[in-house]
This record gives sequence, C-alpha cells and structure tokens, in this order.
Amino acid sequence: MTETTENAVPVSQTSQLYDNLREAILTLDIAPGERISERGLEGRFHASRTPVRAALSRLEREGLILHEGRSWTVTPIDLDEIASLAELRGVLEPAAARLAVERASAEQLDDVRAHLDQLRSTPDREAGIRMGSTFHLDLAALGGNRFITDAIADALTRLERTRWIEVRTAEAREAAWEEHSAILDAVRAGQADRAAELLAAHVAGTNDRLLAWIAQERRRLRGAGMAIVGSPALLGGEHDQVDTADR
Repeated sequence: MTETTENAVPVSQTSQLYDNLREAILTLDIAPGERISERGLEGRFHASRTPVRAALSRLEREGLILHEGRSWTVTPIDLDEIASLAELRGVLEPAAARLAVERASAEQLDDVRAHLDQLRSTPDREAGIRMGSTFHLDLAALGGNRFITDAIADALTRLERTRWIEVRTAEAREAAWEEHSAILDAVRAGQADRAAELLAAHVAGTNDRLLAWIAQERRRLRGAGMAIVGSPALLGGEHDQVDTADR
C-alpha cells in the first residue's frame, strides 16, 4: 500500500520533483544566485512541502543550492571552483586512462565506443551532456578504481551547469566527440602516454573555452541576474568582471 501522509510521500513524487528542479537549475531556467522558497516551489511544481524539502536537501548535497537560514539560493557560478575542479580532473582522468590501458578488455572498450557513437547522432545539448558524462565515467570505470571514478563523477556533477554552456553549439559537440574518440583510440591502441596527454589537453581546453565564453558574455549574464563569483584573474584580471562578495 502506497503511503501518502505528510511524512511519507511516495518516492516517485520526490524523485520527479528532484529531477524537474535539477533540470531547471542545470539549464539555467532558475538562474545562478536566484533565491528560491519552499512555498514558491510548491506552487511552481504543484508539490507538497515534504518532497520539496527532500529535493532541496539532495540538491544541496550536490552543491547546486545553498541553505541560508530559512531561505535557499541557487549556487552562483564559481570561477574558483571551476578552476579547482579542472585541476582535479587534470590529475585524476589521465591517471584513470593509464589504468584503463592496463586493465580494460577489448569487449569493455567496444562498449565505450558504442555508447560514444550512439550519442553522437543526437544533435542537441542534452545529448552532448550525456555523451560527455558517459564517456568520462565509462573510461574512469575501466581503470577499476572506484574512488577515482566517484571523484570524477562528483566533479562532473558540480560542473554540469557550466557544461551546458560548453556544448551550446553543434560545432562544440562535434569537437568534443572528436576529442573523446581520439582518446579512446589511444587507449585501445595501448598508448598510455598519448591517452593521458590527450585527456589532460581535453580537460584543460574545455576549461579554457568555458572561461573565455564567460569572460565574453559576463555583462549579459549578470544583466540576466546570474551571479558569478570568484577570482577576476581567471577572466583576464579586470576587477569589474565578476561579483566578489562572499557566498
């Protein structure tokens, strides 16, 4: 028997609300820095208080929202966090690629190639995000170290909003596929050094392109109410480029 009391809302209702709210945040429909209220979310998503609070708590653990007293705020785009996560990925993902060269079977590599090729044919941003996440996590998993895989998964989750920006054009999505494909070819060929170098360059290039786009579009983004915090030096050193107030 499905429970419907205030303290026992069906899991499916909570999951659906979480999915809808998360998508609104990741697609920037709810802007970085925007304040949100439980009552407002109840009305927007036609949900009761319990699933709203459960969804908010889950999103807080993922770093997508902040809980400040009685209010909630969508986490600003944090340039320092983006840079730190790029450094983390630049260390972990090449290491994972080296492990994949040592440990992955031909069948496992065929599966990664199939996932990569399957998502290439879907020409939209959501597919681009799935393609990137699937590839990076599949490759990490081939290394056989779950702690590395978990750390990479957490980094990708925290970067997911900005990764929508990275795959905003068909050209960007195709370029990402080409880079992923070259990395996988190096792993399949047993070229550990080349795979690691290509992956490190891919992570660094993605980060550089993201920061360049934010620098170019910063005034429009801030005019649209999107909060950007962190070091102005990451956008070229101009002190009026980002909000620097404490989060």
